[in-house]
Amino acid sequence: MASVDSTGSSVSSRLRSGDLLHAGLAVALLLGVWSVGGLEVSTGKVSSIEAMNGSTVLLPCTYSSCIGIKNLYFNWHYNDNGTMQKLCEAVIPIEGVEPRVSVYHRRVEFVGSSNNISILLYNITFEDEGEYICFARNPKEKNRNHSAIFTLIVVDQMKEVDNTLTVIIVSVLGGVIGLVILVMVIKALVVHFLLKDDEKNKECLVSSSGNDNTENGLTGAKADNKGTPKA
Repeated sequence: MASVDSTGSSVSSRLRSGDLLHAGLAVALLLGVWSVGGLEVSTGKVSSIEAMNGSTVLLPCTYSSCIGIKNLYFNWHYNDNGTMQKLCEAVIPIEGVEPRVSVYHRRVEFVGSSNNISILLYNITFEDEGEYICFARNPKEKNRNHSAIFTLIVVDQMKEVDNTLTVIIVSVLGGVIGLVILVMVIKALVVHFLLKDDEKNKECLVSSSGNDNTENGLTGAKADNKGTPKA
């Protein structure tokens, strides 16, 4: 009886350990899927912009989620030397529904649609320079949140792009290509004239050899006629 109990307990412990292993794998898979398809916000490939004082700039931001959204909350903040100033905020009930955006800055306008939550900033000044944070939270993903930073640089005038190096490279390439074409044309002309000279030389040789044969034949005939004895 003792052996049976020990065997049963060992089997039971193995079953429990197997269940725990399966449960752990399931949780890991769920966490992996959740992290891959989780909410993400992005300001695009370029995370900064340089704009002139007094102009209007677009602060881009988009969100994505593989499992969709429900009552997604988003906002924009400006980092004013460590003090976060809220520019706007809204809740998007479901995909495709335009949100009612609350704007807290007189020069900010929401211009997003669908998964686009970008804003415009009008008549920028040097005081507007700095970091702008786009933030979103998705309750459908257990309030998973994500943020992205876009940097605005305000300048008095735009820098002129120095194209000197580009002009030099293009000029050199053009010169090399032109030289190659010129060499090819000269080579073609030289070959053409050489071929013509060869043909003329061949014609002269043929005609001269023909004349020599004719003259030799006539001379021989005359000689034969002179050598015939009279009857």
